[in-house]
Amino acid sequence: MSAALAAAGSGLLGGVYLAFSTAVLPALRRRPDAEAAATMREVNRVILNPVFGTLFAGTALACGAALVTGALHGEPLRIAGAVAGLAGFAVTAAVNIPLNTALDRGGPWSAFDRRWTRANHLRTATSALAVALLLL
Repeated sequence: MSAALAAAGSGLLGGVYLAFSTAVLPALRRRPDAEAAATMREVNRVILNPVFGTLFAGTALACGAALVTGALHGEPLRIAGAVAGLAGFAVTAAVNIPLNTALDRGGPWSAFDRRWTRANHLRTATSALAVALLLL
């Protein structure tokens, strides 16, 4: 059950991250720097809601549970999938959230965009890998 929840949550999160990579960030790059920064600040505020919070935290918890059950049952694919899912959580905590905070404090869009985008691509990939491994 934990692997299925971890896979579902990772897939949903991966979809959110992919939407950012393929639509939101390219659209913001077409706007003036100040406008892009202001829009991203608002997106960062809006995404902090119960639905996304539950999905984000719940997926991390489900990945943790899948990791434990995978280790207890000697299931290397489940372990790897859970680790991949947790890696997306770690990238978000270590890179995306601190950059969001810096942007919110008035940092320039140009200092934010490249690093945030690279981290977003990484968490998109780790989420997709988590789904694939957890469903094998």
